[in-house]
Amino acid sequence: MGIRLRAGLAAIGLLAATGTAILAAATSAHADTTICEKYGSTTIQGGRYVVQNNVWGTDQTQCINVTSTGFSISQANHNVPTNGAPASYPSVFYGCHYTNCSSGTILPLRVSDSRFAGIQTSVSMSYPSSGQWDAAYDIWFDPTPRTDGQNTGAEIMVWVNHAGAPQPVGSRVATVNLANGTWDVWFGNIGWNVISYVRTQGTGSVSFAPSAFLNDAVSRGYAQTSWYLTSIQAGFEPWTGGQGLAVNNFSVTTNGTPPTSNPPTSSSPPPNPGNGKCSVTYTKNDWGGGFTADVKVTNTGSAALNGWTVAWSFSGNQRITSSWNATVTQSGTAVTARNMSYNASIPPGGSTAFGFQGTYSGSNPVPSITCS
Repeated sequence: MGIRLRAGLAAIGLLAATGTAILAAATSAHADTTICEKYGSTTIQGGRYVVQNNVWGTDQTQCINVTSTGFSISQANHNVPTNGAPASYPSVFYGCHYTNCSSGTILPLRVSDSRFAGIQTSVSMSYPSSGQWDAAYDIWFDPTPRTDGQNTGAEIMVWVNHAGAPQPVGSRVATVNLANGTWDVWFGNIGWNVISYVRTQGTGSVSFAPSAFLNDAVSRGYAQTSWYLTSIQAGFEPWTGGQGLAVNNFSVTTNGTPPTSNPPTSSSPPPNPGNGKCSVTYTKNDWGGGFTADVKVTNTGSAALNGWTVAWSFSGNQRITSSWNATVTQSGTAVTARNMSYNASIPPGGSTAFGFQGTYSGSNPVPSITCS
């Protein structure tokens, strides 16, 4: 269907037609924020990283517990065939994915840019004693500096650990020594190149430069140095079980510079809450009889925005069939979208996003939208 394209197309037998979440950044999370919405997401460390639930392969409930440094799957009992797509890809990411960019990111960044070699990432993870899953980085490259839609260059997956029967897409082509480990290299193409590096001895923590894996992929003809790095993600693909999988700590540094998401505060009094202003951008993707839309809400004021409502009227027979990261109601042609509890607050200059899927016939112009 191509309605929503996911982060992490790893499963053997996975078809390019399989859909998944369009990811939405929300407001900064405090420790122990729980998200059970299928496509719910939030940010941590002042917006430097986005955490997403992303239950795209099943209708079963999955909840994640978001901390200040990562997340854990607090509720999941998945059971999907291990020769197909996984149930979900809950993860934390740095960079830009679909219409959402983490705060202060230097991505998208061309691989040939000297700054690319200076990027480092690390993760520590915990695993349950049961279930079938992989624990994997998902590192995306595109021929253009894309900040929306599906990347079409290369998807490099770094399988830190895995359990059970699932295998990467494609077939094994080599074994290499990289990033203080030995990795089996798998390659397949599902509309873009998927290069998976599976550690021969699983581990709970790794630290590496994404350039090490990209350079190997380039040497095999699977990627190009003219492409752009768009996002670095770390998380899990569960097929069975899933509860207990956890990213304890995740970080991305650039040129040795640690995260700067918590700058020193001034002695000025805090802004008066609830006095922000907002603007909206609306991006849609049409196909015959159906469409999806991504709506980004940005705080353009000098004070925090605590709660928001977006409204518009369709010009024809458009009907909304599902939505994520907002409570969306429709009466005739009139539509109202209101924040969820976890993305109600937007700091000055910050943004959040929601989306929906719908049907229509005839024309489907972008509506005039108000935000309050």
